[in-house]
Amino acid sequence: MSAVFKGGSLASLDAVSFDTAIYQWRAGERRLADAAPHERPALERVTARIHAELRRRLGGAFTVDELADLYDRGTGWCLDLAYAVAPGAPWAWDARTVADAAFARYVREAVDFAGGRRLEPGR
Repeated sequence: MSAVFKGGSLASLDAVSFDTAIYQWRAGERRLADAAPHERPALERVTARIHAELRRRLGGAFTVDELADLYDRGTGWCLDLAYAVAPGAPWAWDARTVADAAFARYVREAVDFAGGRRLEPGR
């Protein structure tokens, strides 16, 4: 990943676009929905905990770009939460499922997201 200084801070040239991120997040929701019934409770607990942490990290009103930026910075912290919430359920440690599903659920609360899509400025 390339980086440049932008406005006095380090910025990624290869930042995850919103379109790529939402695709990954929705795939995580599908994996969660398709999980084996005996795995769902642990997966849902972990996803809910990550969702709560997203709320804590982003605070009040946020945009889809802010959420995508947080995702782009990495989801390792999600795995830490997964281990803590479901230590005996290794299937619940898959970030492609639990983190992505949590981000997919949280994006619905963005100020510039409605009806399953990103709202364009000025509309």
